[in-house]
Amino acid sequence: MTHRSAHRRIRQILLGTALATVFSAASIPAFADVVKIGLLAPLTGPAAADGQEFQRGAQMAIDEMNEAGGIDGDTFELVVGDVKDQSSGNVTSAVERLLGDPDVHFMLTGYASLTNFEIDNMAEAGMPYMLAATSQQTRDIIAPSPEDYMCCWSMTPSFDAYNTDVTLFVEKLAAEGKITLKDKKVAIISSDNAYSKTISEGMKKTFAENGWTITVDEIVPFGEVTDWRSILAKVRENVPDVVINTDYLPGNSASFLNQFMEQPTKSLVFLQYAPSVPEFVELTGKNSTGIIYNLLGGALTTPKNPRAEEVATKFKTKYGAESGTYGIGLYEMVHVYFDALKKAGDPADHEAVMKAISETDKQVAAGRLKFDPETHLAMQGDDFIPITFFQIWDGERTLISPAKYATGEFKIQPWME
Repeated sequence: MTHRSAHRRIRQILLGTALATVFSAASIPAFADVVKIGLLAPLTGPAAADGQEFQRGAQMAIDEMNEAGGIDGDTFELVVGDVKDQSSGNVTSAVERLLGDPDVHFMLTGYASLTNFEIDNMAEAGMPYMLAATSQQTRDIIAPSPEDYMCCWSMTPSFDAYNTDVTLFVEKLAAEGKITLKDKKVAIISSDNAYSKTISEGMKKTFAENGWTITVDEIVPFGEVTDWRSILAKVRENVPDVVINTDYLPGNSASFLNQFMEQPTKSLVFLQYAPSVPEFVELTGKNSTGIIYNLLGGALTTPKNPRAEEVATKFKTKYGAESGTYGIGLYEMVHVYFDALKKAGDPADHEAVMKAISETDKQVAAGRLKFDPETHLAMQGDDFIPITFFQIWDGERTLISPAKYATGEFKIQPWME
């Protein structure tokens, strides 16, 4: 029996005997514990907008649970480790600090290191851990020996659809007569980090296999990029049907779009992830109208999944701002933990909590969440977590694919007319 289990048993005995009548109700919380939830987040650095969302989403779930009385008398506290620029040193420092706190019994992140090396730290410490983003790296670590990583589970499904579905989406638009492909040329720009580079490499492979010519293939250093004009000059020299930038930082992506719009080509523009962050529209204004992006694990805002609207409304009411992908996502992660804890009973019984997390099967904002036991990724597909395509128009985001969930239709981008 763990120390916490014994503590819990003592409390039950006291409350179940005649002695309990001696104590007032006010004395009961003295037996309760505060369970700490550790969050890894880039609160400073170029991804700080995402880090703030991580914190807000997780805090919102914790506040709700505490206001409802907690779980078995326990309440919860969020403790944050700032991973800053996501370098290995900063991530390691944040991980070690949180793992060194004996009251931390669950950890989570949207993304921390991008390569997800911290999964091995969690496995060694026996710490229940949930994460999203860079799911290819999660799969590469866990799939060779999933039984050694019962600690760790991804809210995001396989990124394979990121690699393939932009090509399929564009070709479907052409087949439906919504756009014209003159000669199947594509320009692909990426950032030198695990997330952006993995997706761009997969895209290049799929486009090439489908008979496309890649006219621009550029990778910029990871970090802040303010001047894209030399790359855009190459784009304009040989005008492609499609322009793609997989840099996920909203500031970088916004600068790219604003500079593209200085002399736009009649190309369909697709930007990876960044337009889902509210900051992107603030930085681009009217230039964002028409932009296409997609999400795996983003909020599935459709009448067929009311959970997404419910959580988004809570977030906006609490913080006075729209949530991007991660505010809602981290809120749902904390609730996955709460569900597991109710099932396991004891926060300190990490093994039981991990097992309960592995058995998750519930409707969340992103769709139906169920984990693949071989990879520990969320299962992907229209019946689970679908890949969703959105288009921004006058600052509003509309779900345009898949048809099963769409709330609107694709409109030709203004600069393509």
